[in-house]
Amino acid sequence: MSINGTLLASMIVLALLVLFSMKAIWPPLAAALDERASKIAAGLAAADKAKSELSSANQRVEAELAKSRTESTARLADAERRGQALVEEAKAKATEEGNKIIAAAKVEAEQQTVKAREALREQVAALAVKGAEQILRKEVNASVHADLLGRLKTEL
Repeated sequence: MSINGTLLASMIVLALLVLFSMKAIWPPLAAALDERASKIAAGLAAADKAKSELSSANQRVEAELAKSRTESTARLADAERRGQALVEEAKAKATEEGNKIIAAAKVEAEQQTVKAREALREQVAALAVKGAEQILRKEVNASVHADLLGRLKTEL
């Protein structure tokens, strides 16, 4: 065989191989690559969309957090004001109640003082009668001398 024949046969086989590849192998391979490229592009578009949605969701979350912080600060301030008002109201009630108790105690002390003075007057009158009895050596009748004893009580 000659080199020219071999070379010609090799070129024919190569041409048939290229023709077969272009008709049978290349179209499905190109379609698969195109499909893969479109899937990758769709995935990248979905990733970009998800990234933008995530960014907007983060902004909404930050806005809600700021709103919640503001509301909680306002509620805390309101609760503190209410607490102070309740404390002041309780102090006022306690002061008022204390004043009532003090006034009642003063009235009761005055009543007890009056009772003690009356009891003391009774005892002094009884002692005066006993002293007069001793001095006069006779019995002084308290019922007969009630007017005299009454004046004595008022003088004491």
